[in-house]
Amino acid sequence: MSKNLYVDFHVIQTVPPSCINRDDTGSPKTAVYGGTLRARVSSQAWKRAMRLMFKDIFTSDLTGYRTRKMKALVMDEICAGYPDIDRETAEGMAVQILDLAGVKPDDDKKEVLFFVSNLQVGSLARLAVEYHNDTSAKKEKEKKFKKSAEDALKDNPSVDILLFGRMAASNPSLNYDAAAQVAHSISTHTISNEYDYFTAVDDCIPEDSTGAGHIGTVEFNSSTLYRYATVNVRELAQALQPDELKLALKGFAEAFVRSMPTGKQNTFANRTLPDMIYVTLRSDQPVNFSGAFERPVPAGMEGYVVNSEKALLAQAKEVYGNYAASPEKAWIVGGIDGDFAPKVNLAELLENLENEIGRYCEEGK
Repeated sequence: MSKNLYVDFHVIQTVPPSCINRDDTGSPKTAVYGGTLRARVSSQAWKRAMRLMFKDIFTSDLTGYRTRKMKALVMDEICAGYPDIDRETAEGMAVQILDLAGVKPDDDKKEVLFFVSNLQVGSLARLAVEYHNDTSAKKEKEKKFKKSAEDALKDNPSVDILLFGRMAASNPSLNYDAAAQVAHSISTHTISNEYDYFTAVDDCIPEDSTGAGHIGTVEFNSSTLYRYATVNVRELAQALQPDELKLALKGFAEAFVRSMPTGKQNTFANRTLPDMIYVTLRSDQPVNFSGAFERPVPAGMEGYVVNSEKALLAQAKEVYGNYAASPEKAWIVGGIDGDFAPKVNLAELLENLENEIGRYCEEGK
């Protein structure tokens, strides 16, 4: 594919009292933007939620794991595929093949998380068995299998690896550049964190007893968030077939829209869906419209949502008029009425994305 194509996702989403992403002190993450305190949800937190949803959207051969437990994954795959091999032998085989691939096993506490696809784990397991059964001298075997082991971790990357990238400090040849970027979400308005003081009663103490079994506080806030993500379709197309590419874009869009980080979810039940989604297809460059909220949106009788939607579209018009071209295609789901872009529902948006990616692939042949 020679033509650039970027899919930008802009979301306005209201989150009720919650603590979906905490810092090291247990407080909801925040950021100072435009000189005022804003609620913040890190990109890592939302990408984690998206990857969990990928497992419901994609088949297992298109997903993977970010883990230190590489040895356990390969060992389990060996035992599942070769029932005659006992677990102790399989563990040694897994260590051997991972060492050849340049990845440390999970008993090395200094090793960082490694992103691996299910297909790559299967390839390593097959190579481990072949290596074990090879009767050549050790040095000759290692030379023969080293490149194959590295190739097993380069070939067949999962969709989540391609979208979010992989960094392997121990073996940079295994790196993958991310085709998607996800911004930290920030509130469109100023916030102040609050505290919930709570008590828990011991169910087994006498009824005439006083006092609580437990006392505590939990910090929270509520906000209307601006969320942004972009996908470089040309980058993604280099590793995927057209049908897989369409599936990947649809899956990314659905997961970005529907997922929610799980922090303190049992306490706050803060599962919400976006108030508005604005999606564009661009061939020049991605454009983040967070500048719409550098001046915090004021509260009014209509709350923050409507004014946030107006500010987002006003920023888009300003950018299109002064700097960047208007998008080649654009759609809006939900939100305020207007003629800024065609209004569709989520199912129609996903169908439109699939059709446009199909056209892109046909044009690139």
